[in-house]
Amino acid sequence: MKELSSVTVNPLWLEFIKAVKKEVVPALGCTEPISLALAAAIAAQRLAKPVERIEAKVSANLMKNGMGVTVPGTGTTGLLIAAAVGALGGDPEGKLEVLKKLTPEQIVAGKRMIAEDRVQLSIAHVPNILYSEARVIHDEDWVRVCIADAHTNVVLIEENGKIVFQNEPQNTIAVDMDKYSLIGVRASDVYNFAIEAPLEMISFIREAAILNDSLSEVGMDGQYGLHIGATMNRQIYQGLLSDSLFTQILMRTAAASDARMGGATLPAMTNSGSGNQGIAATMPIIVVAQHVKADEETLIRALMLSHMMAIYIHDKLPKLSALCAATTASMGAAAGMSWLLKGDFETVSMAISNMIGDVAGIICDGASNSCAMKVSTSATAAYKAVLMALEGIRVTEYEGIVANDVDQSIANLGELACQGMSQTDDQILQIMLKKK
Repeated sequence: MKELSSVTVNPLWLEFIKAVKKEVVPALGCTEPISLALAAAIAAQRLAKPVERIEAKVSANLMKNGMGVTVPGTGTTGLLIAAAVGALGGDPEGKLEVLKKLTPEQIVAGKRMIAEDRVQLSIAHVPNILYSEARVIHDEDWVRVCIADAHTNVVLIEENGKIVFQNEPQNTIAVDMDKYSLIGVRASDVYNFAIEAPLEMISFIREAAILNDSLSEVGMDGQYGLHIGATMNRQIYQGLLSDSLFTQILMRTAAASDARMGGATLPAMTNSGSGNQGIAATMPIIVVAQHVKADEETLIRALMLSHMMAIYIHDKLPKLSALCAATTASMGAAAGMSWLLKGDFETVSMAISNMIGDVAGIICDGASNSCAMKVSTSATAAYKAVLMALEGIRVTEYEGIVANDVDQSIANLGELACQGMSQTDDQILQIMLKKK
């Protein structure tokens, strides 16, 4: 590839770097229950006494995304166990890896707290889509910690009725330093950044491949989740599937999600606050890069194109919604795979438009083992969209929500998620709560 060390750094690229470093970070376990575990861990540290009871509250969206997912290392699903082990063994400095140091004894103690009905959970009636709150109690003493808008963003700490920390607008300098803006950005800007930025500027994205591929290898053992990856692998030997590039993309992507949702004690590299989105944006790129025997630089650029495109698309969506964001992350993967196989923006934009014409509107009915099904479906759609784009075939502006311009298609998808699916989200949660 051409030498890029002399290229002048575009100021917009610095904004992209800020976005990727904020949105592509390691997390151990599904990020919604982990957010509650973090609130409980911080509260327990400040209580500095044995935690006797926990009162937890979460937003409706966080409730939906936390009810059915296995908390790493515990073999148990749901938000109750997340709050309990977070309070008893969570690392308050661990952020999204808050449960990384859990011991078997702490897990047993957390399950005992739940069995003794000492952990309570309810829905918080707050305007925040993403909100978690933990109140840990010892006798008459208590500490309450609230997290809102981002999985690790502490907005309030209260001790025995006294507010000791509040993240008010005029007091958010540290938070603002992490903020980025994608106003006015176009898909072509993301593309140019990924293929032209100096390699040393973007090489950190390589860690996404390392973490998520490790998860995939664990998932292929067939010990976690719905065993989708391992099942497909067996079916290759049974002659029910061919060992093709298409099958490898599906199998290895699903396996990583199997492991992540099934409670494997390995971190995932996330995208836009979700491990499944990070997996969806990573694994297809790894598989295709290996197929074409891409060198290290090419892999890094394809990963950056995928992850940054996924961030750009997800920026048009609510933080949590009724739309399954594995689909939008897979649109990033479609971009990265297209570039690996052909190497031009037109093919990339056609692949994204094809995906919007195909899987827009898949619902998110909460984080669970079945997320691996949606991740594999999205990976399927991504590769199909790429194959069409390679032939110059795309969904046209005369069909559905797809527009002639890829950025308008992405904007239309965002409108669907933000405005058209809000009632759907409420209905999904009501159905899920009736089952409990």
